[in-house]
Amino acid sequence: MARKLAALAAALSAGALLLTGCANPSTGSAEDDPTKPVTLKFWHGWSEDSEVKAIDAGIARFEKLHPNIKVEATGNVTDATVNQALRAGGGDAPDVVSSFTTNNVGQYCSSGMWVDLDPFMKKTGLDKAKVFPKTLLDYTSYQGAQCALPLLADAYGMYYNKDAFAEAGIKRPPHTMSELRRDAVKLTKRTKSGGYERVGFMPNFRLYQNSPDRFLAQWGPTYFGKDGKARLAKGKAAKDFYATTADLMRSQGGYGPLETFRTSFGDEMSSQNAFLTGKLAMHMDGEWRGLFMKGAKFKWGTAPLPVPDDRPETYGRGYLTGTVVGIAHSSTHQNAAWELVKFLTANTDQVVAFANAIHNVPSTKAALTSPKLDSDPTFRAFLDIAQNRYSTALPPSINGGQYVVSLQDFSYGVEAGKVHDLDAGLRKLDDEIDADNLQAQN
Repeated sequence: MARKLAALAAALSAGALLLTGCANPSTGSAEDDPTKPVTLKFWHGWSEDSEVKAIDAGIARFEKLHPNIKVEATGNVTDATVNQALRAGGGDAPDVVSSFTTNNVGQYCSSGMWVDLDPFMKKTGLDKAKVFPKTLLDYTSYQGAQCALPLLADAYGMYYNKDAFAEAGIKRPPHTMSELRRDAVKLTKRTKSGGYERVGFMPNFRLYQNSPDRFLAQWGPTYFGKDGKARLAKGKAAKDFYATTADLMRSQGGYGPLETFRTSFGDEMSSQNAFLTGKLAMHMDGEWRGLFMKGAKFKWGTAPLPVPDDRPETYGRGYLTGTVVGIAHSSTHQNAAWELVKFLTANTDQVVAFANAIHNVPSTKAALTSPKLDSDPTFRAFLDIAQNRYSTALPPSINGGQYVVSLQDFSYGVEAGKVHDLDAGLRKLDDEIDADNLQAQN
């Protein structure tokens, strides 16, 4: 699961790397015969032994169905490395590529480095609207170009300590933000010296997976208008979000004390994770966290994150992201490459087997309802979040994750009390995002 940590870093740093030199990508060919002998190069980012084993098992299943196609897989490859290879083109470049960074799809599509997959789907009869959930299709396309398809997904929800809930007399996870605040206060335990033994729910944006865009998804924000301009200042979602997180902090002791407590936490992926050690009673995280909970000394459960009090009907929603896969524009074996992409993304048995192996959410409608899928109830909660009609993903942008970087930096200032006029600050944030997008277009 190291890729979960690497994904955000890639999202925040890859923007400057992707567009350089991409205006005239090497042109490959979609005239190849996929029934002829060929060797494909497939580059992906998975690196842990269990993940690589799962990828290799999928490739073996594919090669059994397509004995004429051999696949050479290379793992632990970053977006930057992929893009350098695609700019150079030639025989050393990959044919099929994957990325953990969904908000870079706008760059993959607009630069032409990843080919539009719609002609391949039309040619082989794959109806994408019937196969993939709409939100996943949204984050794998940009301005009408479907240059990627989803290869498993991640859903964010709440992990909660059932023993702590019982001790506090709380019968179920909170459904609304006011319930979250109430329960967080009940669950917070202070030490005699004034520090913390346990925090009910810590919203601090530097905590593990707490990137602000993930929690903000519960408000269903509109990042960009139809004109492409940033509009966080024009809606109420961002304002309500910052008011809620500030109230959560105040009610549990304030930003400073909470931030001091956060710095005492162990590494996210270690046995000293703050939720695993009981320092957090409720915590936002993805479906993969369940793999790390086997040593927990308390009963725990999962649920959707709460929603705003004025939108109770949206309870069950969450933030979605995932891995995307596509075909390199420089590949001279694009039809054969499509056979691999189609198998990895749309073959139900393959998607289910891969999801079970690495504990990720399946990315097709059929796989999400398959009886062969992991039946663990703590995992099922994330399957429901992935299928909820209100769940959202970040919209792709021409400069990838740069607007997420801007949002994150702004959020650090807000939570620390350095933004004294939120409306003016949000307007300035929108202007910064628009200026960055304009620069990327030129």
